[in-house]
Amino acid sequence: MKIAVKTALVTSPQIGNTKKKILNKINMDHFIIKSLINRISKYKLFLSDKFFVASVIMGILFLIGSLFVNYSAIKYVNKEAGNSTTDILLDNLPVVNTNIVFSGGVLLFIVFMIIIFLLEPKTIPFTLKSVALFICIRSLFVTMTHLAPSPDRIVTDLDQFRYFSSGADLFFSGHTGMPFLMALLFWKNKYLRWIFIFSSLIAAAAVILGHLHYTIDVFSAFFITYGIYHIARKIFQKDHKLFTNGLKTNDLI
Repeated sequence: MKIAVKTALVTSPQIGNTKKKILNKINMDHFIIKSLINRISKYKLFLSDKFFVASVIMGILFLIGSLFVNYSAIKYVNKEAGNSTTDILLDNLPVVNTNIVFSGGVLLFIVFMIIIFLLEPKTIPFTLKSVALFICIRSLFVTMTHLAPSPDRIVTDLDQFRYFSSGADLFFSGHTGMPFLMALLFWKNKYLRWIFIFSSLIAAAAVILGHLHYTIDVFSAFFITYGIYHIARKIFQKDHKLFTNGLKTNDLI
């Protein structure tokens, strides 16, 4: 009898813990399924909206067009690039191999943006068009500056992608400006804001230490990007309203 009572005392808490774990797992599975259903419903809502679909298509086409503009600008500067110049920071800093940040950071940035798009489809049109505008304006600046890159710059994995970057497309720094543009776009989300600001500062340090950009390319990127953001807000007003308010605003119609 004593043995039976002792066994019951031992096993009862274990049974209770097991039931608790099972209930927690059921609740977690229910939460995941509910989240997936809500996510699918959200996608259906956006895909059924004509303005959203048309705006995404226009954004993609604008982005593709900007890449052709970028290619033409790079082709031009490769032909017209002049001599390298002295620089207050590059002349006083040793060359550091920052290839992992310069090249790997681009891939990480793209993956991160895809995740944001999947979680918040309302951000897609304005972001695509802002990025395309950024690329076009940067291409214009690139064609105006014919400086050759620093002779002791590091060799990066991106050097093989000559259609997108040649090393001679210096002014202004896209690695610095693009994350900062995202920080401005997602400014109301304090977590994304600081992630992108931090990314921009890391990229700025990487291109300087790797002697991949001149100091003026990096410092000017913040000011020019700020201007691009406000130009985008002015040109793509409906997309910005969608970015901010989702599909609830009547101004989208």
